[in-house]
Amino acid sequence: MSPAPISATPLRERLAVPVLAFGGILMAVMQTVVVPLLPDLPRLTGASPAAVSWMVTATLLAGAVLTPVLGRAGDMYGKRRVLLGALALMTAGSVLCALTSDIHLLIAARALQGAAAAVVPLSISILRDELPPHRTGSAVALMSSTVGIGAGLGLPLAALIVQYANWHVMFWATSALGALGLGLAWWAVRESPVRSPGRFDALGTLGLAAGLVCLLLGVSQGGQWGWGSPVVLGLFAGAVVILGLWAWQQLRTEGPLVDLRLAVGRRVGLPHLAALLTGFAFYANSLVTAQLVQAPVATGYGLGLSIVATGLCMLPSGVIMLMFSPVSARISAARGARITLAIGGVVLALGYAIRIVDSTDLWVILVGAAVVSTGTTLAYSALPTLILRAVPAAATASANGVNVLMRTIGQAVSSAAVAAVLVHHTTRLGGADVPSLHGYQMAFAMAGAVALVATAVALVVPSDGAPGRAVTGAPAPVPTAKGT
Repeated sequence: MSPAPISATPLRERLAVPVLAFGGILMAVMQTVVVPLLPDLPRLTGASPAAVSWMVTATLLAGAVLTPVLGRAGDMYGKRRVLLGALALMTAGSVLCALTSDIHLLIAARALQGAAAAVVPLSISILRDELPPHRTGSAVALMSSTVGIGAGLGLPLAALIVQYANWHVMFWATSALGALGLGLAWWAVRESPVRSPGRFDALGTLGLAAGLVCLLLGVSQGGQWGWGSPVVLGLFAGAVVILGLWAWQQLRTEGPLVDLRLAVGRRVGLPHLAALLTGFAFYANSLVTAQLVQAPVATGYGLGLSIVATGLCMLPSGVIMLMFSPVSARISAARGARITLAIGGVVLALGYAIRIVDSTDLWVILVGAAVVSTGTTLAYSALPTLILRAVPAAATASANGVNVLMRTIGQAVSSAAVAAVLVHHTTRLGGADVPSLHGYQMAFAMAGAVALVATAVALVVPSDGAPGRAVTGAPAPVPTAKGT
């Protein structure tokens, strides 16, 4: 089946890829805009710091659960339809945040915004279905890079608004951006004809949701509640039991939520593992850089930068990810996506080596962070290409949804691991314990080592020998009536 044109009109055909990329950037922006607000939210909402932390946790949990679920729904019922639904939930969450100061409603609204995590895998699947092969690689690479681009843009934007305007203005701004993204997607993106008919696996959805909530809640709150506390240990035990039963159910269900036989094969399972490792390695840079440059000068290494200046320090990373996405596509076309992934892991490790050597001069910090962002771009751009070449067209949204889920789990584990390292490597300042420079260097070393493990995993991913083509022998896609 030859790819259908992405739109019947030339203007829509030219704008469909940028519109989808804009949606991916919005997803990342929504995840990061709340970060500059966190120190002030207890005062602004009258809630405890523990309650305020759920504004981040709720988005993480909702995104992790909804990404594979909405990916499967997109394969079954139409990717454009589900994409529009995810963007609508994201926008509704922003509007609710703009209208309230009640912490319970804010947490619920942030959970709604978590639905946006499915935008990238759904968009990648649409691009595979609709674009001709010679355009797919660069478009998929751009979509994969939007995570870093949005994070690089979202933090300085939010910091500027928070510093110079009422905090609700920030959410009104994201509401307007979300409405714009939703309208553009409705106009420019055409429904894909590729479907995977069947019955939606409701039991599998509930099992995956319960297992992921137990796992990620334990990981994200373990440092605060205590890693050896009965609650956290119970959550981890529950995750093992529930996910084990879920896997058993998935293997025996016709039309499962996640095709585990496909997911654990070398062609798909290894890229999923690499996604988890790369997510871990990438996220440490975002976490540590912001803390390090804002640390007081009295620590001997901190630069004492403001929130706005910190946000501007993150901006070059987003620009770099935008610039290097076509480079990644060209390397994948010439050498194969697994080589691109391996190069990305090496570059990530090199960036952390620079950070270990010197993390006290701003220009070296920016160079090191830029190298990490370059490696992340190469790796993140290669991962969906590996997935696309290994799964049938009718399963691309769900398979890429699982790959994004693995990245999310990697980021959650990275956050917990970095926090644990910094807590155990402190120095005394003004009567309080603050992370030491050695602690930051240990975090960099840990992330760099994980990046090298991701490189090793990439090198054992089977080579298909046919860059730019889907895996030979994959089942033919199922065309249905096209939506508008």
